[in-house]
Amino acid sequence: MTSLPSSLTRGSAEGRSRSAAEVRRDLATRRPLVLTATVGGALAALGPLMVCLALGVVGWFLTDAGGHGQPSDALRVGAFGWLLAHGSGVVVDGVRITAIPLGITLGCAWATWRLGHRVGEAVSGHGPDNDRIADGERDWTVPVAVALFAAGYVVVGVGTAVLASTMSTAPSLTRVVGSSIGIAAIVGGPAIARGAGRAAIWTQHLPSSLRAAYGVARGILVWWLGLSTLAFLVALVLDFSTAANITSQLDGGTADTVALLALSLALLPNAALFTSSYLMGPGFVIGTGTLVSPTLVVLGPLPMVPMLAALPDSSPTPSWTPWLMVTPVLLAAVVAGRAVHRHPAGSWDRAAVRGCGGGIVAGVLLGALTAFAGGAVGPGRMQDVGPVATDVLLHATTALGIGGLLGALAVTGWQSRGGRLRDRLSGLRARLPRRG
Repeated sequence: MTSLPSSLTRGSAEGRSRSAAEVRRDLATRRPLVLTATVGGALAALGPLMVCLALGVVGWFLTDAGGHGQPSDALRVGAFGWLLAHGSGVVVDGVRITAIPLGITLGCAWATWRLGHRVGEAVSGHGPDNDRIADGERDWTVPVAVALFAAGYVVVGVGTAVLASTMSTAPSLTRVVGSSIGIAAIVGGPAIARGAGRAAIWTQHLPSSLRAAYGVARGILVWWLGLSTLAFLVALVLDFSTAANITSQLDGGTADTVALLALSLALLPNAALFTSSYLMGPGFVIGTGTLVSPTLVVLGPLPMVPMLAALPDSSPTPSWTPWLMVTPVLLAAVVAGRAVHRHPAGSWDRAAVRGCGGGIVAGVLLGALTAFAGGAVGPGRMQDVGPVATDVLLHATTALGIGGLLGALAVTGWQSRGGRLRDRLSGLRARLPRRG
């Protein structure tokens, strides 16, 4: 199957009339599918990996000017950072660490999206054209490209795990393969489809209510994660003196402080999801037998980590903190209401599907993200750190679904009332006598 015009294969009059720019564009969108997709997947993995390796070497020189260890040790530390971002886990001094630095994972996802979009543009000329796809001809361009893209990503992941792992560190190769396939498929797949132009063709046949619900879900999720990040930063700033005191007690130099700041940035998305779980109501645990929620705070001995200064005190919670659980309902109502205001639903049932459906989808996605926020971060009780994803899923789908429903229906009702009022005013003007 090919969508190449005949001008590239035959010297017809139509081909001779085509401009040089059009020919260059056709050639640019018909790069070799197998090579382009496979190399694109490998580069999507190698980009963030090279950054992690470089940071490992820089940190090694800043810490002791390369006085201890070898450059290979610094490279191995950088590789472990990349592997941890893919859920590999690692053993440190006999203790299994399974927490995922989601900041690095987010960087990997961004690189995968960018490379996937470019791969899609490069192979968009393969397969049938729009007319033949509309006639029902099957198009395997994107599925094949995604599979090859994932294969290239997996090769880099497996190679990194094999070269960096030792008997004492023991990262999980199975998890690296699974997460590599997941990132390549979940992030790279839509990027390739969008870059190739297939996403627009496939989605144009979806019901408008589904597309609208997706827009509401995306808006709710983005705004909620932004609000959770802001809430964490505010809590940290309010108790910044404690964070500064912890940093000073670590008795590290400038290089150690910079490394600690870099680690905090890598864990910022985790902190945002912890805060999200707190605002939703279920809260989270910082060690076995602990709980941090709007209604109850029970803490034990904590590690010397400056970010933990944002935690509330282990004491009876103030009377106003349970009201924080209203926040997701209000935010979902505002986002859904604004979406319906910009694009009126036209009827009550469409508004309900758009608002409630979007809120539920956002809750499901939030629950899925929360499942990757915690893990084991140390020995003993520190093997249990993070929110409970199932509880967050239940609270989020309920709160965001109800909020989206109320916001969409409220704006629809306001629009309906405003429309009736305009009709009455128009009828009144029509009955008024006109001046000659």
